[in-house]
Amino acid sequence: MLKAGIVGLPNVGKSTLFNAVTRTRKAEAANYPFCTIDPNVGVVTVPDERMYVLQKIAKTNVVIPAAIEFVDIAGLVKGASAGEGLGNKFLTHIREVDAIVQVVRCFEDADIHHVTGTVDPVRDIEIINTELVLADLESVKKRREKVAKDAKRGDKVAIAEDAVLAKFEPVLDSGKLALSVQLTPEERVISRTFWLLTDKPTIFACNVKESDLATAETNAYVQKVRDYTKTHLACEAVVISAQIESDLTDLTPEEAKAFLKELGVDESGVGALIRGTYHLLGLRTYFTAGEKEVRAWTIHAGDTAPQAAGVIHSDFERGFIKAETVAYNDLVNCGSVAIAREKGLYRMEGKEYVVKDGDVLLFKFNV
Repeated sequence: MLKAGIVGLPNVGKSTLFNAVTRTRKAEAANYPFCTIDPNVGVVTVPDERMYVLQKIAKTNVVIPAAIEFVDIAGLVKGASAGEGLGNKFLTHIREVDAIVQVVRCFEDADIHHVTGTVDPVRDIEIINTELVLADLESVKKRREKVAKDAKRGDKVAIAEDAVLAKFEPVLDSGKLALSVQLTPEERVISRTFWLLTDKPTIFACNVKESDLATAETNAYVQKVRDYTKTHLACEAVVISAQIESDLTDLTPEEAKAFLKELGVDESGVGALIRGTYHLLGLRTYFTAGEKEVRAWTIHAGDTAPQAAGVIHSDFERGFIKAETVAYNDLVNCGSVAIAREKGLYRMEGKEYVVKDGDVLLFKFNV
């Protein structure tokens, strides 16, 4: 299962957000740095209303959503790349995740200490990114030293690695993220073996106060984060209120909806964050639907029908014959499988078919 790591400066709401996202109280949340030292891990279901529409069509009581893993990583501080604030340990935790959710404080509160003394979300982002870039630069330099001898001897693998590393080093040295380096598909495969921190897709979570959630689009801090991330990082930013989300943990779905309505918002910010992270990881969903259950299956964008079948069981991929396929919207517009079949909207797809997000599939296989 792919992992998304929640990072940020101390006291920006990371552990509170983790508890809300995972609907647990696993992460201690307190008003001092390094409250979280060892990372907390939780499996999170991906909100998808399409499942419940399909549930009515399939006439089943069982719905199984897609899931990803979230990891709560302790707060980084300035100098983390040089070991400050247990920095080396925390950076290792980040290196092990597939994507980053960077929580940014976008609220004033005299009772909650900020490590720098003032609230400035853009400065906070730059502090975190600087530490990640410095750690990556050191990692790249060490890797180049390691492969240098083999490259001189003409080792093809070492030469290929050094060529990619040579693209990263000047970019990191200028303070830019590894993600900004243009690589060929072949070079991208090589780069994944470096586990660079700033080569991971990132989404920003603007943490606002409860009273600011309904008017977050006019929040000056949120606007600064969105402008900065769009202009400098080409990343998405979503708005959440970690404290509200934490409060929702103890409510039933009906009570939570009523509570959010009172605040003047339609949906939990965590739902948007989870969906955004899911797509950030390059993940897509297809469905199987029948009387037994409706289930969301996770695939990577671009996966073919046999690969999608293999997510259910390796035998399905090995013995793949064809996939009976209907688009989600077509099935919903028809209202039933029978009508969709009558209209010819069900079709047979072979091994070359690239599965689309929302496809409803039934696999034929023989082992």
